[in-house]
Amino acid sequence: MRRMRIALVAAFVLSLTSIAAAQNPAPPPVAGPRPVPTAVWASKPTTTPGYRDGLVPWIKLADVKARHAGQSTWTEALFNDGRLMAHYIAAAPGTRQTARFHPDTREWFAVVEGEVRVDIEGQAPIVATRGSLVNIPRQTVYTVETTGNAPSLRFVLNVANAKTFFVAENTTPPAQAAPAGTAWMQTTINRTPGRYDEFNSPHVNIHAEGARNPKYTGGRFVRDDKSEMLIIYGYEKNMPPLDPADKGHFHAESAEAWLVFTGQIRYAFEGQTPFIASEGDVVYVPSNTWHATRFIGEAPSCRLSITEYVGNTLVLEPRPARAPGQQ
Repeated sequence: MRRMRIALVAAFVLSLTSIAAAQNPAPPPVAGPRPVPTAVWASKPTTTPGYRDGLVPWIKLADVKARHAGQSTWTEALFNDGRLMAHYIAAAPGTRQTARFHPDTREWFAVVEGEVRVDIEGQAPIVATRGSLVNIPRQTVYTVETTGNAPSLRFVLNVANAKTFFVAENTTPPAQAAPAGTAWMQTTINRTPGRYDEFNSPHVNIHAEGARNPKYTGGRFVRDDKSEMLIIYGYEKNMPPLDPADKGHFHAESAEAWLVFTGQIRYAFEGQTPFIASEGDVVYVPSNTWHATRFIGEAPSCRLSITEYVGNTLVLEPRPARAPGQQ
């Protein structure tokens, strides 16, 4: 009888709490401070920064595919600048990666072609198709399987030289070769699967979002202490007319890379002839290098902006002085 009275009291308190919450909803989140335009003296190299060995401004997907003609399963390194690294991974239908995780880093990937099933520890299975982005936190076990009748192609990004550990399902070492100078050993790790938060979600598809919301412009999809990725989606018709003299901006300490995720993007880099990159192309610019980007064409365009520092500073050209009374 005493337990029943306690249960009734608890239910009554819970109902009062629910009513109070409904009548007094939580206030909306308070926006952070707005950026303050500030005139500064910023150091800038007097000569255009060059590209380190192995890094190039523009990698065309068509050229990558040509190097793997006749292959349905292959991997190609795209860039590794000492902070971030990116690969293209293609897989034949039915190919399934064994269960694995990254001990200290987050992996995210973009599906450029085909369809994959992604099983992430603690999440419902994800069917990711062209235009999908998948975000996997540190110490979180996952598998990726190519489904459907066509090969899959994924753009995969992680911290440079990130480690991959494989779940020991039996006493057989992983089929993958161990990194140079190392050997596989069976051991134990006390791990805590990473959590998703307001800056990171498991999955989004830009084409589905664009169809659902005509005003869709993208937003932040990956953010942690090691890197940041923004989805930038839109139409050229909604932009001001092209100004060939516009230098854009540069980042004082962070390189920036992009995957053109749909449509076409115009890039104008300091020291380079402007070019138009298409879906699947990968573009890279060093720090301290002016760069301007722009949607091109009537169709929607999307680029994934990848930076090495979270919320990195944009250095802009000085604004022209305004005449008295000018807004």
